[in-house]
Amino acid sequence: MIQIPVYVFTGFLDSGKTKFIQETLEDPRFNAGERTLLLVFEEGEEEYDFSTYPHKNVYLEILDQQTVTTKQLQALAKKHKAQRVVAELNGMQLVGDLYSRFPEDWAVAQEVMFADSATFLTYNANMRNLVMDKLVGGQMVVFNRLEPGADTMPLHKVVRAANRRMDILYDYTDGTTAFDEIEDPLPFDINAPVIEVKDEDYALWYRDVTEEPQKYDGKTVHFKAQVAMLRRDKNNMFAPGRFVMTCCVDDIQFCGIPCRYDRSKELKPRSWVMVKAKITAEKHYLYQGELGPVLTALEVIPDAQPADPDVATF
Repeated sequence: MIQIPVYVFTGFLDSGKTKFIQETLEDPRFNAGERTLLLVFEEGEEEYDFSTYPHKNVYLEILDQQTVTTKQLQALAKKHKAQRVVAELNGMQLVGDLYSRFPEDWAVAQEVMFADSATFLTYNANMRNLVMDKLVGGQMVVFNRLEPGADTMPLHKVVRAANRRMDILYDYTDGTTAFDEIEDPLPFDINAPVIEVKDEDYALWYRDVTEEPQKYDGKTVHFKAQVAMLRRDKNNMFAPGRFVMTCCVDDIQFCGIPCRYDRSKELKPRSWVMVKAKITAEKHYLYQGELGPVLTALEVIPDAQPADPDVATF
């Protein structure tokens, strides 16, 4: 099956998406004549000027992000014989909901978020679920309209809470740009003989170890967790973890790591335990063929004092 690459641009109204896409399609390095389906799910003040494009094989379609169907998208790609798709999304809708309706042969090649630095923190305070939705899966966020010398740490912290790998670009009002170079030291020492993970740091450790399991290969960790049993690995294995909230109450999910333990049958589901275990990076069915962290218990102490709060947050 030939994949059609999709370039996705997210962000709220008047965040600069249209301007960036316009400039990108004016660039002959990006627009070299490929048949491009331009999907616009949000109409802003700016309009696309096709007269400036080096090639005219760009076909605009304005759609409703809430109601568009897979069949509609397939039909448009076929109608225009699209070789790729550029999509400007509606900031008030969830990105993942639209992705679930993409045709099977559409593959997201890049997702970039645009944000007005003057309003971003307000959006995050009042509509955190929509902000996090656009940060968790993106490769880059562009903060525009930033005054030279402005404090970027508040913006940096919001992004890093959602996505540790996302590139951050600051676009200043004087015409200069700069990538974020703030280093975030982990709140635990991964080079210690035993990595001590505090209750409040579990979500951060979980994200780090699942994103870069090979970094932790061979290391020993000590943390408090709740007991969860695995459906397929019922013998001598369980999954210690915590309930983690990414952006809102509706997004709470259990984040556990498979752990070998020959007395796992003695453990009570949802009870609290202290776990000391060796970490290895290996394949497990939970990771769908990819490498992930797997624990081998060195010590499991039952009846640990419940953590407060029992829901961790990224």
